[in-house]
Amino acid sequence: MIREICRDEGFLAKKAEPAMMDDLGAAEDLLETLIAHKDGCVGMAANMIGVNKRIIAFDNGGKFMVLFNPEILKKSEPYEAEEGCLSLAGTRKAKRWRSVKVQYQNEKLQTRLKTFTGFAAQIIQHEMDHCEGILI
Repeated sequence: MIREICRDEGFLAKKAEPAMMDDLGAAEDLLETLIAHKDGCVGMAANMIGVNKRIIAFDNGGKFMVLFNPEILKKSEPYEAEEGCLSLAGTRKAKRWRSVKVQYQNEKLQTRLKTFTGFAAQIIQHEMDHCEGILI
């Protein structure tokens, strides 16, 4: 189900709770909402659709991915970026890393490790900021 985009900064500033198996429906809604906004959006966190769980969805070079409970284990090559967000007006500067090694769970809550680089790494960092209640 395509959900409305949350713009409540008080809600968006809350740190997200760990995702569980019963959050699969919220992940499906998140992915459907992202796809519906794909012309102007490359990633979303669950709190952007009003669900306070550690779930992110993003376009990974033309293939959409959903990560449950993502955690950055390693990062390298810092740089400054300017980013926009569907939940907030305007753009903001952010420190990002060109490469991030991420531990996450798939839709079966199986733990996986993957290194992301370039734009995919930047998107993941932005969405993980949402999970931490950091408004970008």
